[in-house]
Amino acid sequence: MPLLQAPFLFKITMIQEMNKIIQTKDGSHSLISGKFEESYHSKHGAIQETQTVFIDAGLKYKSEFSKELEILGIGFGTGLNAFMTYLESKKEGLKVEYTGVEAYPIDLGTAAELNYPAELNAGTERDIFLSMHGSENKTLQISSEFKFCKRVCLFEDLKYKENFDIIYFDAFAPEAQPELWGEEMLNRMYRFLKPGGVLTTYCAKGVVKRCLKSAGFVTEALPGPIGKREMTRAIKAPK
Repeated sequence: MPLLQAPFLFKITMIQEMNKIIQTKDGSHSLISGKFEESYHSKHGAIQETQTVFIDAGLKYKSEFSKELEILGIGFGTGLNAFMTYLESKKEGLKVEYTGVEAYPIDLGTAAELNYPAELNAGTERDIFLSMHGSENKTLQISSEFKFCKRVCLFEDLKYKENFDIIYFDAFAPEAQPELWGEEMLNRMYRFLKPGGVLTTYCAKGVVKRCLKSAGFVTEALPGPIGKREMTRAIKAPK
């Protein structure tokens, strides 16, 4: 192969792995992953999906029992789940420690183009949104009531035990990341949750529900976001 072709091939590979911003039906942005060729959110609406799956079924549900919550977001992705959690916690007076996990973080330039602050009528909070993306592996005191850390690592590298009240399980679909949806990983998530903790996910596949039940969770089928009939909430029994 002529040497001049190598940089060209490298450039093509980089282009293929670039993320592409798209607009979903509720007006909010999402991304198409260049690595996984999957959308980060439902095409029917990124904001409405996060509101239904994570804020309503996870944060609001659990905040009925406690106003102090520790949350694990798998994965951090576009930062929408974390940002909407921050806004909701500010509105409802919740004290939150949020850990987002992301093996393949998007670049700050792409994050700056996402329209979430504007679409959520939170333009004055845009710097908060960008600070979440700009931080890696260190804790930020976003406000007196909201602590944030973005862990840049593989989920397999995490070591926690009964640390969290809520897990937002927002990995790419099982077809794209099967290693994250199997029994071994769901067993680990079970161990990460405190007794009475909840895991919420958009996925309602039977095989995933069976793995959740095998791990020890009690599962609930809830009405899904627009365009999806069902979603899943899984609860770790209290002691």
